[in-house]
Amino acid sequence: MKKKRAKKIATWIIVPFMAAIFILDIITVELCNYYCKRYPVSTQSVETAGDGDDRIHFLNTANSDAILIESNGMFALVDSGEGDSNPRRKLEYEGYEQEVVDYIIKTVGKGGKAQLEFVLGTHCHYDHIGAYHAIITNENIDIKKAYFKGYDERIGKDYETEKWMLGEIYAQIEQDIHARGIELVSALPTEPFEFGDFTLQFYNTVNNEALYGKGENAASVGVKVTKGALSAFLAADITASTGLEDLLADKIGDVDLLKIGHHGYYGSSSMSFLDVLKPEIAVVTNQLGKIYPNVKWNLTMSAKCPIYATYDNNGLIALFGDSGEISLFGNIH
Repeated sequence: MKKKRAKKIATWIIVPFMAAIFILDIITVELCNYYCKRYPVSTQSVETAGDGDDRIHFLNTANSDAILIESNGMFALVDSGEGDSNPRRKLEYEGYEQEVVDYIIKTVGKGGKAQLEFVLGTHCHYDHIGAYHAIITNENIDIKKAYFKGYDERIGKDYETEKWMLGEIYAQIEQDIHARGIELVSALPTEPFEFGDFTLQFYNTVNNEALYGKGENAASVGVKVTKGALSAFLAADITASTGLEDLLADKIGDVDLLKIGHHGYYGSSSMSFLDVLKPEIAVVTNQLGKIYPNVKWNLTMSAKCPIYATYDNNGLIALFGDSGEISLFGNIH
């Protein structure tokens, strides 16, 4: 009798709670769609825009990161997307190695050869660096410099080291870099540096002892991209739950575009973080429907910010125009 009563009480609590979350999720999606009118996504080719060639390409690699920065004919890759051999996957599956390689060669390549000024691995999770093996070993892609601050097992959880094989993943990439004769930079630059018309700055370049044991996401390197008065922040897997948002927010300052941390999952895009960055545009490397309701709530209700999903738009390009405006282009693959 007591068990039945407990089940009923639990049902009375859980069902209304889930219904409320569902209703709030619908409201936030509708608000997001309304806000998206400010920055409509063009279906035309970015090449016809005629407003410069300073762009950030957000590739569609499902819920993984692969971001190509372009300025004045120079290209750099921030994360690689998920590869085809993730040790976390129990069943065989296809990652996005070939899609990313093909996009690089198509977009960057001249005569079938592509040159990247640098690649950056933001942290050692496979959905961020897993396809680098395929990219680095591809003879049609030349890379001048590779920024990887390395894997520090003191940051991660035990299961990340033991089951997710982060150390082995990093060791393979390091081996690939040396085999191709690419310059490996583990001491990341702390000062801003020029990249065409962009100025780039890395954040969280040195692992903080205060973040030991918080999980590999706490090792995430963020990248601020600035052109004149316009700026974007690529937040890798930076979250409030690891403490990184609080540590970095004031250093980052205002931005126009935010690449949402951790694919819009738990712990990212806190109200306090958004209050400092004040983004006008949010891009998520995921499907809109997979973003956690509280993240959508914070972005739409607190920041009043539209959210653009790479999966739903089949990739996105943010053009930082010479006229001082950001324009969005979809269906880039």
